Amino acid sequence: MVPLLVVLLLALLLFGAGFAVKALWWLAVIVLVVWLLGFVMRSAGTGGRKGRWYRW
Repeated sequence: MVPLLVVLLLALLLFGAGFAVKALWWLAVIVLVVWLLGFVMRSAGTGGRKGRWYRW
């Protein structure tokens, strides 16, 4: 009975880790798209130069 519970627990942990990694990949893709859009859509600063779209 204990080995069966260990296998089920391991399968649950691996499924949860897989789901978390997939969710993090989607989050990374969304952040990348927003970051790239920031370079395309940034406004022009003083003197016609394109300024930074972020504050840091």
